[in-house]
Amino acid sequence: MLQLDGVGVHYGPIRAVSDLSLVVKSGEVVALVGANGAGKSSTLHAVLGMAKSSGAIMLDGHDISKWAVHHRIENGLALSPEGRHVFPEMSVLENLELGTVRRTAGVAKELIEEMLTIFPRLRERIDQRAGSMSGGEQQMLAIARALMSRPKALMLDEPTLGLAPLIVDQIGELVVSLKARGLAILLSEQNAEMALEVADRAYVIESGRVVKSGDSKTIKSDPAVRAAYLGFEENT
Repeated sequence: MLQLDGVGVHYGPIRAVSDLSLVVKSGEVVALVGANGAGKSSTLHAVLGMAKSSGAIMLDGHDISKWAVHHRIENGLALSPEGRHVFPEMSVLENLELGTVRRTAGVAKELIEEMLTIFPRLRERIDQRAGSMSGGEQQMLAIARALMSRPKALMLDEPTLGLAPLIVDQIGELVVSLKARGLAILLSEQNAEMALEVADRAYVIESGRVVKSGDSKTIKSDPAVRAAYLGFEENT
């Protein structure tokens, strides 16, 4: 569903991503794991067209490398950004409605009801200002807003950032449930423990390059990965 081949991202003279290749299939969660500044967000921004990139980016068999951001979204790509970026003075409903601007009233109503079914907490907060909700609730709203476009491939950028452990577990469960709906999910996370728990496969990125890749269980048990990203000196 989503394929990157030799993707590079530069900000002026600064190289953020170099020759990065990965594949995400439908109904699969792929984790992009690495420390802060490794190039994870730059990779997702390149896929969505928010950062100028080189190399090939394929979505459902189409080369979208030169497409505008809105064209990529219209054709099945969505991003829930790092930091959530909900509109704090707007209600939950108004934030969701922003994801329906190109939809008819009937389809918009159907989409909102679908999101409120997936995220019952948002139904309880439907008229509440987004900025007054907890971090976990805001993250649910950010993901729901991304899903309003009914994407084929969903990118989640640091969805557990700053959240309590209990909420991290809930986000992990949500990712697994979205996978079951047939979505291709690219999960960018500093929280390698959580990411490798829910992902089918993983790519470890360091200084903008993939340094390891494989199924999540193998990556999670790798002593070097555990020492660098999970805080363990040896496999236990």
